Amino acid sequence: MPRLVLTVIGDDRAGLVSALADVVTAHDGNWEDSQLAELAGKFAGIVVVGVPAGRVDELTAALGELDGLLEVAAHPGADPAVVADDADAKRLTIDLLGNDSPGIVREVSSVLSRHELSIETMTTGTREAPMAGGLLFEAHVVVRVPGGSDAAALRADLERLATELLVDIAVA
Repeated sequence: MPRLVLTVIGDDRAGLVSALADVVTAHDGNWEDSQLAELAGKFAGIVVVGVPAGRVDELTAALGELDGLLEVAAHPGADPAVVADDADAKRLTIDLLGNDSPGIVREVSSVLSRHELSIETMTTGTREAPMAGGLLFEAHVVVRVPGGSDAAALRADLERLATELLVDIAVA
């Protein structure tokens, strides 16, 4: 069954997920995976749905009818048989906390890119710093580390970056 990756965004309000799920179900689609969140008054996310091959165009057209409620873009997903997962790959979790400043995501993602690591999930946010004032930036990142990667070099680069940015970085 073909898979579609849907990107969705709209003004946050009750009933958005229900409206999207109704359209998917009405076209014999199966909601497989999603990450959805309210951000700055907008509801945004990514949803993976499986849909019978003969109904892809019909579903895509029906998703366009949610305009005004949700803006939805449908992208063809990769065939699961083609998506090869490195059998030797491991997952690494990186947690970061420190004073908020521009460029933190750029710096961390640059280190990960230099080590050819793929980000599987990344959650970031800011919160008030207790008693000190200002904002704290926090990030939780899960990366896929291919077999043969130099984990010690990665840890050293992240520790060096933590010192430069004056943040705490924990790698597990």
